Amino acid sequence: MQADVVIIGGGVMGASVAFWLTRMQPGLSVVVVERDPTFARASTALAAAGIRQQFTNPVNVEISRFGIAFVKAFQAHLGHDVGIPDLGLRENGYLFLASTPEGLATLTEVAAMQRDHGAATQIWTPDQTAARFPWLNTEDLAGASFGPRDEGFFDNMGLLNGFRAAARAQGARFLTDDVTGITTTAGRVTGVTLGQGVHVTCAAAVNAAGPAAAQVMRMAGLDIAIEPRKRTVFVIDAPNARHPDAPLMIDRDYWIRPEHRQWITATVPATDGPCDPQDFDPDLHLWEEVIWPALWHRAPGFDAVKVIRHWTGHYEYNALDQNAVLGPHPDLPNLYLINGFSGHGLQQAPAAGRGVAEHILTGGWQSLDLSDLSVTRMIEGRPFAERAIV
Repeated sequence: MQADVVIIGGGVMGASVAFWLTRMQPGLSVVVVERDPTFARASTALAAAGIRQQFTNPVNVEISRFGIAFVKAFQAHLGHDVGIPDLGLRENGYLFLASTPEGLATLTEVAAMQRDHGAATQIWTPDQTAARFPWLNTEDLAGASFGPRDEGFFDNMGLLNGFRAAARAQGARFLTDDVTGITTTAGRVTGVTLGQGVHVTCAAAVNAAGPAAAQVMRMAGLDIAIEPRKRTVFVIDAPNARHPDAPLMIDRDYWIRPEHRQWITATVPATDGPCDPQDFDPDLHLWEEVIWPALWHRAPGFDAVKVIRHWTGHYEYNALDQNAVLGPHPDLPNLYLINGFSGHGLQQAPAAGRGVAEHILTGGWQSLDLSDLSVTRMIEGRPFAERAIV
């Protein structure tokens, strides 16, 4: 089998690259290989599906500026009727709480940068925060930052399915299989081998394997500091805390957002580290030991709470700086990476996929300069840190 581009991984990143490639260059032969088309354990399907402008690096703000425009005009941007009229965006905003003056100073500093790039971030005093959300206890806060527009949550699988349907309509082929090997010749990728024994020759390959990114790199004799990290998300019901218009709130030990009449919440474990790729066992102790005490303190209406269900997913965690890794690998310049998003990948998929597709077709960044997120910084151990990791 032959293809111009083989994309390893058919989640939202791989589907985005396939969409943009076939849109920008009709007739291009693009093959997407995905081992599980149900996406039962995929990061895309298990995401909290938020989108925000409140990042600490300008490039991430610009990526999200495009992302929100894409989500808002989903059908028009796709250019195809994929049977999904919109992504159900709820612009409830993001609320970052600062418990110290130093934390508030950081929020204030980055809010100015965010506004310079088109965001609408506001800095609030504790009293202003309480006035907007009177169900919160703000007595121990130094302040907060809030995005009153262009922030919220949307349909994660709608985005994925839209990309896949549009890419397929433009000629992309989607195969269900494992990638078991990468063939290189004279410093270039020349093909990939599939689990069923098929060998696909190609002019370029894309690593869109999410938490398995490092495993794919090892097939090519390379390494990357990206690893799976487990996250347990709880769906809770709180009959004394019905606030469907609440924002996605980030407190010191957890985040929480409304989901219709219920809530979803999670925390970053204090002793966090890489997990086994097959480990999807929930860390149930995090609810009672970490989240509920902090949540009940912040919002007394969460005095009576019941965990309805839970799920466990994996972040594709960039151990160097928790930021995306995009573009060609200098040792194999026709192997492109779109990895390492560390929990904010879904919202960055429209811009990241467009950027990688442009680089494949033109040899450089076009719509957005994404060079700060290059593979080279990973090789050199030169962090480009994103401090607002949720």
